[in-house]
Amino acid sequence: MHTRLSEEDLAFQSEVRAFLNEAWTKELAATCNNRATMKEGLVEWQRRLYKQGWMAPHWPVEHGGTDWSVTQSFIYNLERASAGAPEAIPFGVTMVASVIIAYGNDEQKARFLPRILKSEDWWCQGYSEPGAGSDLASLKTRAELEGDEYVINGSKIWTTYAQYADWIFCLVRTDSSGRKQEGITFLLIDMNTPGVTVRPIDTIDGFHHLNEVHFDNVRVPVANRIGEEGKGWTYAKSLLVHERLSIAEVADSKRALAQLREEARQEVNGGTSLLQDPLFAKRLTDIEIDLMALEFTELRALASIAEGKEPGPESSLLKLQGTEIQQAIQELRMDVAAYYSGTLQGELSAEALGHDYADSAQKSYFRGRASSIYGGSNEVQKNITAKYVLGL
Repeated sequence: MHTRLSEEDLAFQSEVRAFLNEAWTKELAATCNNRATMKEGLVEWQRRLYKQGWMAPHWPVEHGGTDWSVTQSFIYNLERASAGAPEAIPFGVTMVASVIIAYGNDEQKARFLPRILKSEDWWCQGYSEPGAGSDLASLKTRAELEGDEYVINGSKIWTTYAQYADWIFCLVRTDSSGRKQEGITFLLIDMNTPGVTVRPIDTIDGFHHLNEVHFDNVRVPVANRIGEEGKGWTYAKSLLVHERLSIAEVADSKRALAQLREEARQEVNGGTSLLQDPLFAKRLTDIEIDLMALEFTELRALASIAEGKEPGPESSLLKLQGTEIQQAIQELRMDVAAYYSGTLQGELSAEALGHDYADSAQKSYFRGRASSIYGGSNEVQKNITAKYVLGL
């Protein structure tokens, strides 16, 4: 950040650093970074945030949010990323909560928001389907109304962390008579309901984080419907705006870039630091310039939210540029890893690669290929930008 901080902001920065020094311990980091204990670690981290009152700073104060200024939100996120602490898992606190707050009734707010705030429920997102990925409005998961229940049949795919989830927020089709964007309804479904089946999807990075979710005559109370029947597309678009803001990961990319610079400085190629290689240094600098521009775009978006406005099409710009920057950093990490040799031998184990860093770089690179697809593919974001920003 390139503006001078006020005394109040400097005091807040000190408070954030003190909290992170105490709450984000090496032991907790190890728990979060271990695949076997990841959920346990993340839930514990989020409960520490809740105890501090910082679990959902973007929520209205009456529901447990903070009254942070734009600058304070920026400071917190920058310090969090610098410390290596993760953001809260977004599916509950950032995504479905935003829809419940904006469109849910009082009973739904009282039922779901406190449990999200306390990390008592783990959520996942039921949007994409085998035949409806980038063209989400073509979804076919069906919900038939029977009395005071919907009966759900169909499948969702690429469902992140569904194996851990207590609840899933789903787009389902309740009417096929009109435009494909019409007749879509937004439902909250208990994952323990009979007829819900989760099947893992093995991905190229060797990490189980994606799943198929199948619904076979799953009965869901009408009370779990958000807003009006058939208006789910409107609610879904609102949620995606919040999702895209979080996908940009500006603060985390700043930390990753700083780490990459230090790694390149230590890597010797022909007797000199890799950082002194003109081509490598130029690529690193180009990313740094792009990231600085993205940071200011994020600040404009935060300022708009602070004024009570919904994030606009700038969220598409953030998602588009943010994920391209993430992938560029991952590619440079692969270049650094290449000097350890063997990063593309087809094996994912550290033993086969010969170095933990190369193993980590390869997995990060493979996993990062998806970032320009999920949350609405970058091609879709370009279309949104062309239409709503450039007026084309």
